Amino acid sequence: MAGSMAGTPLARAEPFVWLTARVLEQRRFAYHFLGGDAEAVEVALTAYANGDGGYGHALEPDVRGPVSQPLHAAHALRVLDSIGRCGGLRAERVCRYLSQVSTRDGAIPVIHPSVRGYPVAPFLKVVDDPPSDLLATGPVVGLLHRNQVWHAWLFRATDFCWSAVEAIGSASRPTHPYEVEAAVAFLDGVPDRARAEAAADRLGRLVRERRLVVLEPEKAADHPVAPGYAPGEHHFPYDYARVPDSLARRWFTDEEMTRALDHLAAGQSEDGGWPLTRRRWSPAAALDSRPMATVEALCTLQSHGRAIG
Repeated sequence: MAGSMAGTPLARAEPFVWLTARVLEQRRFAYHFLGGDAEAVEVALTAYANGDGGYGHALEPDVRGPVSQPLHAAHALRVLDSIGRCGGLRAERVCRYLSQVSTRDGAIPVIHPSVRGYPVAPFLKVVDDPPSDLLATGPVVGLLHRNQVWHAWLFRATDFCWSAVEAIGSASRPTHPYEVEAAVAFLDGVPDRARAEAAADRLGRLVRERRLVVLEPEKAADHPVAPGYAPGEHHFPYDYARVPDSLARRWFTDEEMTRALDHLAAGQSEDGGWPLTRRRWSPAAALDSRPMATVEALCTLQSHGRAIG
């Protein structure tokens, strides 16, 4: 590495990525930070693709085994979006798969029962007739809309997301940070911008009122953790506003975002990677996940204007 990069977050992260990451995360790291090629990322992603248009093979590390799953499809779309290739036949194939695994209301579950018999994180329940879930559907729908993908599957899935987002916070719909993140991902991409902004404003108030975000990182240990989350599995402003133009960025003052980004930058471990805060259930899943978390942390810092190297 060039001497001018020594000691920067990027310089410290690079050996960690080459040492621990899957080929896909190595290619993503090279694309985002080292002038790498988008084609190389897509080729690495193709190794996880299945003939039904979906993706499997533990692309999302908490779901193991070869079969296609909604969470894998969502992960693949995020990767394609990040390299500017979420469209055309690629998106058509994924939408065809999503149509096949949709529930009666036209959206997708977090886990499809086809994974039964393969290792899955214990907090992801495998049931015979899984319900639609905003957690799985929202990010996919928002991303496809943002990339101006038009497919018949999107119509009912979009309606489902609107209903789910607008029910968040009601007496019958207690929520949690990951669900709000999914709602933001939907709202950031959906075409009806006025409706999206109104919904986001309401969610922002809810997040602050219900303490679903840590605004003072130095006091995180005293902050409540959502039911079912791991100890220390907190959410910070950058978890909701991954990029500056997200609707969720309006929820936080410049000072609050600065403190949060300082906290994220300081979280880099001695080995160069960022730690996992969510529940660990498998050494293999944790090993696969840390390079992903590291690439995402660097992308988040860079998108918010932080110098990383």
